[in-house]
Amino acid sequence: MAYQFTQQQAFESDDVTPSKFLTPFQRKALLKSLQANLQPEYSRRIEIMLLADMGKSQTQICEMLACSQEMARYWIAVAEAGLAHKWNERPIGRPKSVSNQYLERLKDLVTHSPREHGYAFSCWTAQWLSKHLAKEFGIEISDRHINRLLKQMGLSTKRKNLCNQDTEATKDSGITIRDLQSHEEPSWCWSFNLKF
Repeated sequence: MAYQFTQQQAFESDDVTPSKFLTPFQRKALLKSLQANLQPEYSRRIEIMLLADMGKSQTQICEMLACSQEMARYWIAVAEAGLAHKWNERPIGRPKSVSNQYLERLKDLVTHSPREHGYAFSCWTAQWLSKHLAKEFGIEISDRHINRLLKQMGLSTKRKNLCNQDTEATKDSGITIRDLQSHEEPSWCWSFNLKF
């Protein structure tokens, strides 16, 4: 059975043991937050910090609250760093998943030039798609996952027309210079073959 932290115990411990990490203001704020109707995960975070502040060890806290060592270690470190007020800034659970709207936007972006969105390059990469979509939707997805989503839709970041022309034009050359200021496809391209 999990330990139930009460405000009475916190005040009693405040008289008996000095605070290890928390300021009196932080302690009162955490106790006040604990009285609110919180999700159990948020309550457990606060309880871990309060118990650690009372001098309880990580092992004792894990036994009392039936939480993992990793969770206890993390929130003890937060309290030690003086960041106890950030107990609710870290989301609970799995990250948000992509919606159909996100997938449609990804499909739209990859089928159009990045220059239409103010970028200087002409071919999307998974990294830039991820950054652009994170700005629009607030959902951060790894480059690998972007590539996985594109593959599921039968798409790729490699555009056949310009990207392949780039490789053909520069196959035998050492340097390629293009007009990057234009929002359309490059109007000129110089390739140099440097031989020593």
